[in-house]
Amino acid sequence: MMPADNHSVFGSVIFILIGNPGTQESHIWLATPFCLMYVAALLGNSLLLYIIATERSLHEPMYLFLSMLAAADLLLSTTTVPKMLAVFWFGAGEISFAACLTQIFFISVSLFSESGILVAMAFDRYVAICNPLRYTTLLTKPVIGKIGLAVLTRSVGVFFPYIFLVTRLKFCRNNLLPHIYCLEWAVARLACDDITPNFWYGVAVAILTFGVDAAVIAVSYVMILQAIFRLPFKGSRLKALHTCSSHLCVILTFYMSTIFSHFAHQYAHIIPGFILSLLANSHMLFPPMLNPIIYGVNTNKILKAVIKLFYGWGSKCFLPS
Repeated sequence: MMPADNHSVFGSVIFILIGNPGTQESHIWLATPFCLMYVAALLGNSLLLYIIATERSLHEPMYLFLSMLAAADLLLSTTTVPKMLAVFWFGAGEISFAACLTQIFFISVSLFSESGILVAMAFDRYVAICNPLRYTTLLTKPVIGKIGLAVLTRSVGVFFPYIFLVTRLKFCRNNLLPHIYCLEWAVARLACDDITPNFWYGVAVAILTFGVDAAVIAVSYVMILQAIFRLPFKGSRLKALHTCSSHLCVILTFYMSTIFSHFAHQYAHIIPGFILSLLANSHMLFPPMLNPIIYGVNTNKILKAVIKLFYGWGSKCFLPS
């Protein structure tokens, strides 16, 4: 237990990450798939960023937005998974208040950014299909840069009120966090003070970010599908649908994993330990791992660039010295 006068001043509070309830005995086994998924996410997103940066034919709006998504995925997975593995393998669950708040900050910024980037990618597909003649004039590189900056500004801005709400709290209860990374609501629950403002701010942020973004994406795709089915030729319709398929898969992966994670935390008492850990951390692991695969398999330009890259590396390796 922590002393009654222990306030949440940076460095004065230490939390202990103990993992999800009922999963402690399987930590060593959980570490292996988590580590493999993290390595896949690192390699996939790093390769995607490298290819988009070096291949001039990929300097188009869709791929520039994709590079932003890959950067957000790298930030999200790197913020969470190394600490998860430290808890699993070494029982290194201690984390200071400052480090915990920093982790929450980067998790929040990454997730809010991903949601905003998915909206930008939906707008990109809308313009490409519904107004193709204005595509290159509307989505210029300066405009894309401003969109990216707006997404990042929103993601950072919504978190700052939360810093004030958490730093005002007094922590005097158990300092054990039943998770393998810091969650804003889990930290707030350990406080002795009234956390009603924290709760309602969290609800408002969820509605005004994920809720509004999901609604905008849904409206965009209703309009996109209407435009596609008005096309006169079946081949044109299929080609237009194919250009949206990767983005739709990424959207479903992001929002479904977020929903699974939420319900896993809500019903942790009835979900088996191993399944609980996978579901509770699905939004940290599955989108970063799957997004590069989805775009690599479904997008011909990226697939050709990957093959060209590896063919070039292979040729250099086997050339006689």
